[in-house]
Amino acid sequence: MTPTADPMPVLYLSHGAPPLADDTRWTAELAAWSAELPRPRNILMVSAHWESAPIAVSSTSGTTPLVYDFWGFPQKYYEVTYAAPGAPDLATSVAGLLAGAGEHLHQDPDRGLDHGAYVPLVEMYPEADIPVLQLSMPTLDPQRLFALGRRLAPLRDEGTLIVGSGFTTHNLRWFNPRAGADGTPPTPSSEFDHWAAETMAAGDVDSLLDFLAKAPAAHEAHPRTEHWAPLYVALGAADASAGIEARSVIDGFWFGLSKRSWQLA
Repeated sequence: MTPTADPMPVLYLSHGAPPLADDTRWTAELAAWSAELPRPRNILMVSAHWESAPIAVSSTSGTTPLVYDFWGFPQKYYEVTYAAPGAPDLATSVAGLLAGAGEHLHQDPDRGLDHGAYVPLVEMYPEADIPVLQLSMPTLDPQRLFALGRRLAPLRDEGTLIVGSGFTTHNLRWFNPRAGADGTPPTPSSEFDHWAAETMAAGDVDSLLDFLAKAPAAHEAHPRTEHWAPLYVALGAADASAGIEARSVIDGFWFGLSKRSWQLA
């Protein structure tokens, strides 16, 4: 691949759920965000919804299939399409970077993009004309994911947009349709969101890595940490160059859950 003049930014975004498509404000925020970004050569997605060890990548042949990994939703959400081209060159680059650290990259030819990947991409790059590759999370350990992100950092110089896709707070017991999308969030959700915003703005990587001990309401905000974990890949990819410089691009809450999302330079 050809080096670019400046490294691509790195993103961590809250991906919502399939009904995100019905939230006109959130979809507009995602579209405006992508319009501000340099056009990527390809996109590497790390979603909360694919944990697999050894580390693996999705299909690279033809157009990338989708995985409708959710149940009980109206039929229209299972009819969404996103026929982005596969990214075999990106898979080769990822394999080379991991091999340098003694890791072997597995390829899952049947694996498509799950909703943590395609739901935001439909809004950000609706033309589906940028090659996309999804990478599994081989662990939820913050330190190991941070190290993985650091190994992937050279991709930024080749025009790859690295995206961690999760949710800044993700306790589905807080999901309250009766209160509406813009209802007042539970106090623990607000507390964790506030801590995350301040800690990211300060570039305090040590506290972020130790969030279960340092963040208020951490165990309530993330009863299981898979929706926060993609942040660590993004942090590692950003920190490998010049430290963390985070800008909160999207904030607010959606049915009680924080949708805060960051761009990392």
